[in-house]
Amino acid sequence: MKKLLILAALMPFAVLAQPLNTTNNPNQPGYVIPSQQRMQTEMNTQQQQQKGMLNQQLQNQNQVQQQHLQTQMNNNQQRVLNGQPGEQVLPNTSGGMLSGSNSDRTLNSSQQHMLPQTQNGDLLSTPSNPQPLSR
Repeated sequence: MKKLLILAALMPFAVLAQPLNTTNNPNQPGYVIPSQQRMQTEMNTQQQQQKGMLNQQLQNQNQVQQQHLQTQMNNNQQRVLNGQPGEQVLPNTSGGMLSGSNSDRTLNSSQQHMLPQTQNGDLLSTPSNPQPLSR
């Protein structure tokens, strides 16, 4: 009688117990290990969060770049309206490297430091009197 009374008292708790998960049976094809499923879910969540952060960074970068370009355009427009050139080209009065007399001296001085000219196949034949490279 006592056993029957105890069994009747515990019966409502048995109803609250979770039923067996018949869809995730290790003997069935497609079985998913619960720990792997949790890890995959966490990785997917982390990946989505990182993707959202990267998209936010990209939007911020684009916005800063747009503002910078807009500022440059405004500055250039203001400079044109005020008649101020952005860069001045200075006249070349000495001729620099393009002048004829100076370029011959530059060419001769630079050729002194250059290696002797070689042609295809020079390395295959041994020279009769090898010359050391001058410094």
